[in-house]
Amino acid sequence: MSSGHSAFDAFYVFTESSRRRAALRAEPGAAERYCLYGLDQLVVRGDGAAHNLEGPGPSRLSRRAEVVLNRWIYRAGGFGGEFGTVLSSRGRMNRADVVFATVDSVATPAALTGRAGLLRRPLVYGSVGLPERLARLRGERTTRFFADALSRAAAIVTYSEREAELLREWFDARGRNPRIVFVPFGVDTEFFRPVSDGHAEVDVVSIGADSHRDFPLLLRVSEHRPELRVRIVASPHSAPAAAVPANVQVELDVPFSLVRERLALAKVVALPVEANAYSGATTVLLQAMAMGKPVVVSRTEAIAEGYGLVDGDNCRLVEPGDPQALEAAVCGLLEDEEARARLGARARETAVGSLSWRRYSEAVHALLREAAGMRS
Repeated sequence: MSSGHSAFDAFYVFTESSRRRAALRAEPGAAERYCLYGLDQLVVRGDGAAHNLEGPGPSRLSRRAEVVLNRWIYRAGGFGGEFGTVLSSRGRMNRADVVFATVDSVATPAALTGRAGLLRRPLVYGSVGLPERLARLRGERTTRFFADALSRAAAIVTYSEREAELLREWFDARGRNPRIVFVPFGVDTEFFRPVSDGHAEVDVVSIGADSHRDFPLLLRVSEHRPELRVRIVASPHSAPAAAVPANVQVELDVPFSLVRERLALAKVVALPVEANAYSGATTVLLQAMAMGKPVVVSRTEAIAEGYGLVDGDNCRLVEPGDPQALEAAVCGLLEDEEARARLGARARETAVGSLSWRRYSEAVHALLREAAGMRS
């Protein structure tokens, strides 16, 4: 149902993934559709929402163009991405009022395509690690070109306050001033809610698929504390490469439908992350908090500000790469049931009060609506 605003049509550009395909097959409203970045909520509000995964995928010609373009850009000192996806969707993108390229691998090609005059609609650029990519640019001419192309976006969205600061500094040093907006990610607090059966299969669970997840640090703690029962849920590329201690169970590619169960069956959720500005185990962190679980998470720049996290109040924050701090925080909670309950209750309050999916989707909707109004 429309909320009274003028309706607009948004086109979402996703990167290809089996998880996102599975989410698209799920019924609207299903919790796993969070990885669609608020697409469903646009439809509920009466706006149009299409995406690149509806069709047959990039053509052979687009794929060949992707190879050529990426080779040329890398040689020139830049970085590229999924040009085949963007070029194959160009017609549908130009028929929309606004384009939301959800992550850098598709957002960068969209921005460069816009710089070439082939994308004629306002672009909202989803940044997940853009400062690290910009730091790899080589040559003043290439750097100026990227600064010009990226600054033409109607908005650059980050999920880390620190990442937004780094981007503002980078563009400002090059005489550019694009709109950069920090939007805290959200969680479905109805799907992820406390489970009161009281049964715990493991002492500690750690879940994550991104490259910054520091599972080796957790393995060091597990080896030092062999009495702990530990479960790691990972993807093939994030799973520990070395042999794991006997008290650690590793699961790969657990379906989203079972993530809630894995969180519920642990006394403590431990999320060690390597130091970086954009990845803070944010998705799993919010899921665990919404379930009222006590969470120990690395104090990365990605989550240190902007998410309302307070050490000892609604989570335990430990320094990245510090096994002693991680062990002390985890074991301290395991030894104190009352502290676990208190921390979990405050975590739930924080998630419901300020980190809900509704708040996130409303923020994205407002950005897309504003950008759509810029269409000439």
